Amino acid sequence: MNKTTIIATLFIAVMGIFPFLVDSAWLSIGITFLVFSVVAFSQDIILGRAGIFNMGHAIFFGIGAYTTAILNVHFGLEIIQTIPFAIIIPVIISILLAAPIIHLRGDYLLVATIGFNIIFEQVLSNDPFGLTGGPNGIFGIDVVRIFGYELFSETAIYYMAFSLLLVTLLVIRNLDNSKYGRALYYINKDEIAAKSMGINISYYKLFAFALGAAIAGVAGSVFAIQYSAVSPESFNFMQSVMFFAIVLVGGSASLPGVIIGTFVMFVLPELFTEFKESRYLIFGAAMVLTMILRPNGVWPATFGNIPTFLKKKAATSKGEEQ
Repeated sequence: MNKTTIIATLFIAVMGIFPFLVDSAWLSIGITFLVFSVVAFSQDIILGRAGIFNMGHAIFFGIGAYTTAILNVHFGLEIIQTIPFAIIIPVIISILLAAPIIHLRGDYLLVATIGFNIIFEQVLSNDPFGLTGGPNGIFGIDVVRIFGYELFSETAIYYMAFSLLLVTLLVIRNLDNSKYGRALYYINKDEIAAKSMGINISYYKLFAFALGAAIAGVAGSVFAIQYSAVSPESFNFMQSVMFFAIVLVGGSASLPGVIIGTFVMFVLPELFTEFKESRYLIFGAAMVLTMILRPNGVWPATFGNIPTFLKKKAATSKGEEQ
């Protein structure tokens, strides 16, 4: 068992008993931390693994949240019934948005996704068809009901978010060990070389967008459940910047790095509430220092230039030859 696995096990164990160690205020912070960690992991699939400069990830987070809110408040669906839609709709929108711009690289793709995020926020604020509630958003989202039981306590919502984080980690682990994960790794390192190997660049990039959007959509649904409300400012451009920065500062394609980045961005301000309004300034300074002192992130991915799956394959082949 390597060091990362030990740390991951301890982290999961601590988070598993966290509700029994803290008061209501910190339990609420814990829920937010879990939800934002899931969104950051979904961004890491697009940015950290596929190398796609996506600065509009809050769109998919927001679509998931608003899907749950609209279907529950305006159409009377139970929260559980809205979750499949909170997955499917962000996936469809991600493909529709990404398909025309997937061939763009670097700064050009970055600018395009920024534009999409600004448009998304404006659409929410303009209350199309009277569904989004305009600048005030949607209030009065119902509680979760499963088999006749109402799960309205913060502890119940915490374990929903915790379960989602565990599922997300399992998805990413399986992705890294699959042919899709290998293809994304090669695309990230060298698109031209990947294309020469027969990898369909556009297909795998769209796959990364769709998978990231699906996970962010579910996280948005849990976010809506937590606050019983949604509003446009929760999914603005600055939120996308935060998720983008978390991956870069924590470490691209690094699970511990994403956790650290989320903690620094969303938990530390709660420890120093008097500086909460300055969190963007503090985090900006942290980004600059990190890029200078640790350009690969606070906790960079450990495989370096050779991914783990190739090391295992080489070791297996060597053993068979012997």
